[in-house]
Amino acid sequence: MPRILRVAGAQTGPIQRADSRARTLSRLIALLEEAAGQGARLVVFPELALTTFFPRWPMEEAELLAHFERAMPNPDVQPLFDRAQALGVGFYLGYAELTEEGRRFNTAITVGPDGRILGKYRKIHLPGSREIRAGQRYQQLEKRYFEYGDLGFPAFRGPAAWGSPVLGMLVCNDRRWPEAWRCYGLQGVELMMMGYNSAAYDPNGGEGESAELRTFHSTLAVQANAYMNATWAVSVAKAGVEDGAGLIGGSVIVDPNGIVVAGARTLEDEVIVADVDFDACRQGKEKMFNFAAHRRPQWYRPIVEQVGAVPPPA
Repeated sequence: MPRILRVAGAQTGPIQRADSRARTLSRLIALLEEAAGQGARLVVFPELALTTFFPRWPMEEAELLAHFERAMPNPDVQPLFDRAQALGVGFYLGYAELTEEGRRFNTAITVGPDGRILGKYRKIHLPGSREIRAGQRYQQLEKRYFEYGDLGFPAFRGPAAWGSPVLGMLVCNDRRWPEAWRCYGLQGVELMMMGYNSAAYDPNGGEGESAELRTFHSTLAVQANAYMNATWAVSVAKAGVEDGAGLIGGSVIVDPNGIVVAGARTLEDEVIVADVDFDACRQGKEKMFNFAAHRRPQWYRPIVEQVGAVPPPA
């Protein structure tokens, strides 16, 4: 029996610092409804979908914590959960998490069509710096505001109504690191979901990266890793000019051959949709990337034991 699930990427345009939570949530619900109207049963939202990308700003503690969710769901977000459940649609949502112990993470969850949380992921590859960089117009302070994720890369099953697929989650910069994808690939992942807020300029300073190049790199990372792990992938942006700072778009749905089957054309709120055939993963998993037949982990030790590059002797 075919296992086909219609999946949507719900790209958002910019969310400004002055935007109310109610206005932002209404936009997400509108995107959810649009996706459901096109037959989607799973919707992927961006990283930090409920707020502006606040790590670009130095903030005092009180203002900073206003961007964090102390529980999920919570009364401010419950209308999204309720509407999704009424429509019978699941979703991936990125948000800033504040735990009961006061720990802070850049987090994503996947929610099933019954409103139950199926999986949770905390971003592991945090970019930027901990310290504020003098003279830089926009900061990248994820290392300052978040802890490194502590849940690893846990794959999980989607519901039987979706074909019981093996699902995985990443957040933004994680999508650029092949080790993360391979950890999921070794669990048989069939659909990778990720949201991002990627600057349309070099967030580390300099003029070496244009918006076009950064969009190309974003898509390239998803195509290459989807192919090398024989998985579908949905990569979804928050895009446009947010509080004066540009964010790339480029939301895509990519098949297990690395082919883009749907892509956003704007930097605004936009829904992209594709029919995901999970059995299409079998070609790669059983042939080129048959890990049991072809991997040689005895030679991969530097990947887990070494951090920086060590060139050979001169």
